[in-house]
Amino acid sequence: MRVSIDETDVIAPNFKKRLSGVTSTIVQLIPLQRKKGIRISTIGPGLPDSLPSLGYSSLLKLWKRPDGKPFRIWHARRNVEMVAGILLRDLFRMKLKLIFTSAAQRQHKPFTNWLIRKMDKVIATSARSGSFLEVPYRVIMHGIDLDRFTPPATFEDTFQSTKLPGKYAVGCFGRVRHQKGTDLFVDAMIELLPHYPDWTAIITGRTTAEHKDFEKELERKIAAAGLQKRILILGEVDDIRVWYRRVTLYVAPSRNEGFGLTPLEAMASKTAVVASDAGAYQELVTEGTGTVVPAGDGKALTEAIKPYLEDPEKTIAMGEKALEHVQKDFPLDKEASSIDEVYQELFTKK
Repeated sequence: MRVSIDETDVIAPNFKKRLSGVTSTIVQLIPLQRKKGIRISTIGPGLPDSLPSLGYSSLLKLWKRPDGKPFRIWHARRNVEMVAGILLRDLFRMKLKLIFTSAAQRQHKPFTNWLIRKMDKVIATSARSGSFLEVPYRVIMHGIDLDRFTPPATFEDTFQSTKLPGKYAVGCFGRVRHQKGTDLFVDAMIELLPHYPDWTAIITGRTTAEHKDFEKELERKIAAAGLQKRILILGEVDDIRVWYRRVTLYVAPSRNEGFGLTPLEAMASKTAVVASDAGAYQELVTEGTGTVVPAGDGKALTEAIKPYLEDPEKTIAMGEKALEHVQKDFPLDKEASSIDEVYQELFTKK
């Protein structure tokens, strides 16, 4: 949906064609921000046509102030977007202030640090990502759309509706690859499932060409253990949301992440979580909602999952607490409001 620069106070660029966590954040946030009265638009490829977006020719009008504001805000989430903002503001002297949201869980390279120092405001998506910044920042954690991810409500939301074996399901969703720890999940299931016949393991997610051999090795392991009917690799599914509702336990075994939304998606679906401490997982999963283990530690992951399989009723109760936790602390509306506070601080700063 093309909009005019004249009705835009904040620009959220998206300079990457392929779907990513950053793209997903923009897609979810912008419609909500618009509903809250924030005149925000995006620019760049790879976004739904329904989002309010600017054509590149609109950038030529950034020398002019927006109505009622001294400048516009350029809200970058990638290095290339910071570079573009700096060029527009400092080289072309356009009336812009720059914000960067950082999700990285590592030391930044010198060039990235230089870019970040050029920002007018910096947001960190977690305390951990903020710890790698060399400038003042505000932590604003990602939220979850509680209208999209919801607890079970119908028979279709139950595991029994799938007609797969077992009474309960434990899930691991996301791209099938080493970085996501899918192999750690499979190893844990091979060890545990023979002792817990009521449980079935579900793996969903895309396997790209470069990771096909990895997936084949997982299938070989599963077959060697004789568990082909109890550890199922479903590939991409039409609607992942219903699978979050069908599983009683969700496992997020990533070796590394930027932020990682899947535990929030699971908890919003009333599902308990076992996660590694990759990304922001440790800040998302609290006592009573799940368990966090060291990333890459397969033994610790297996031991953490075991009590959940032993006591399904307790696992279900923890899912209820997880839902309460997300509804209270991680609604997407809270993230949008907190970001707007940063915008307003810039707009009103003398």
